[in-house]
Amino acid sequence: MAIKTHKPTSPSMRSYKSQTNDELTRSKPEKSLTKGKHRTGGPNNMGLQTSRHRGGGHKRSYRQIDFLRDKNGVPAKVASIEYDPNRSARIALLHYADGEKRYILAPDGITMGTVVHTGPDADIKPGNSMPIINIPEGTLVHNVELHPGKGGQFARTAGAAASIVGRDKGMVQIKMPSGEIRMVHPECRATVGQVGNLEHEKASMGKAGRHAWLGYKGFSRGVVKNPCDHPLGGGEGKSSGGRHPVSPWGQPTRGYKTRNNKSTDKNIVRRREKKSKI
Repeated sequence: MAIKTHKPTSPSMRSYKSQTNDELTRSKPEKSLTKGKHRTGGPNNMGLQTSRHRGGGHKRSYRQIDFLRDKNGVPAKVASIEYDPNRSARIALLHYADGEKRYILAPDGITMGTVVHTGPDADIKPGNSMPIINIPEGTLVHNVELHPGKGGQFARTAGAAASIVGRDKGMVQIKMPSGEIRMVHPECRATVGQVGNLEHEKASMGKAGRHAWLGYKGFSRGVVKNPCDHPLGGGEGKSSGGRHPVSPWGQPTRGYKTRNNKSTDKNIVRRREKKSKI
């Protein structure tokens, strides 16, 4: 897959960069694996707005993804690679040997017709899922579980991958895409390989309207509001705010740690790496 640039016939087309989608083999999803998707924009049943900056956008149906990968010993063939409007990664439709159909995240390197396996005896090939204890160190994995049997919870976005870095005290150390090293139970499952659609981050919307089609609603900056509406509002003439960026309720929005899960702090070997400012 590659990034396509367009002729600058308008200001929006000048900066618009789209994906070619050459790897997609099917345009409509498997109906038995889809369901309606509830929208969070607008007021709820109490008349309160619970999700800010959301609204509009194209109607979607939710594709039910198999994050658990629990069909051990049953081979499956990749029937199609499809687009999923609910995530940045592509999804692959699997046809299992017993007739069942399931969606999984499409790893980089698999194509239509590829056979994938699940279980402790599976080979170390992209798309195969197995317990982490069976995966050698240095292997790139994705869709990794944090608790056995709960289903994959991290390394699921386009181009994401974690890596097995070591074993200690009966646990497996995994380096997450953020740089954090965390200990995970050896019976947790992971899928070999890197999530596909690597060029996703290089695409450019080109205009605000194309972003609105995805359900993101435009919003006003805090510094242009009145002081009764935002902590950064007010001032004579144009103002830069005069303080660090905060939310409308005064909570810092840059570099402010909000983690409050002390029960799993013992599993974190090293905190995530801070992004360097260039």
